[in-house]
Amino acid sequence: MPRHVAIVMDGNGRWASRRGLSRHEGHRRGKDSVRAVVDAARELGIPYLTLYAFSSENWGRPTTEVSFLMGLFHRYLITETKRLMKRDIRVLALGDTERLPPRVREALAETVAATRDNRGMTVALALSY
Repeated sequence: MPRHVAIVMDGNGRWASRRGLSRHEGHRRGKDSVRAVVDAARELGIPYLTLYAFSSENWGRPTTEVSFLMGLFHRYLITETKRLMKRDIRVLALGDTERLPPRVREALAETVAATRDNRGMTVALALSY
């Protein structure tokens, strides 16, 4: 079993477009996939998971899409922290987090701080990398 798995989160918008759905719907569904991947990696005993979630190139997407993605990420952090604590999952942030909107940066810092002593698994979120 690998000790570290890294996943580039890419293609949610294209996946949705091919199915006649909005890009936003693709991103919403991608959020559900993140939960499933984290849970599966935890169950398999993979100690480190890196999710390449938002590249520096992603800032060039339409403003409405970037705003939607930041809102989705903010809600994910707020709603998933309790679950991360229960599953003993530590969250780390990689990349240029200063580019994130203040409320997202704050929620991310709170999640990182809340989970810092968890040792069951580490999930590193690569943001604005």
